Amino acid sequence: MEINFFETANEFLLSYKTYIFWIGVISFLIFVFSLVSIRWLVTLIPSDYFINKGTSEFKMRYPLIWIFSIVIKNIIGYALIFGGILMLVLPGQGLFTIFIGLILSNYPGKYKLERKLISIPSILKMVNWLRRKSKKPPLDI
Repeated sequence: MEINFFETANEFLLSYKTYIFWIGVISFLIFVFSLVSIRWLVTLIPSDYFINKGTSEFKMRYPLIWIFSIVIKNIIGYALIFGGILMLVLPGQGLFTIFIGLILSNYPGKYKLERKLISIPSILKMVNWLRRKSKKPPLDI
């Protein structure tokens, strides 16, 4: 009994047609979201972010708004990390999207990981290119 690969693949695609369609739609939406948001998010990073690491004046003045902003920032950050992981196998800018998600999210060891990732020349070059297009100064590391 010979198993035909094309028949098996066709049968699989027909059986899971709805799931494959929705995975494609979600992948496309994440791709569009990353294209729209990444440039804006990169411009929000202060140019001295990797040099000065002090307590935020905003945190001291408005603690409730700061907590709310942290929650929203983490939701967006973890969504970008998840989307970036999906984009490693689906169309999109996977590593770059994961990097932006990691910068937005809060977790232990975050700052050390960010410095390690931004020191990769190709990532730094891409981030500074986006910042230059938005008329922002390059990141200092």
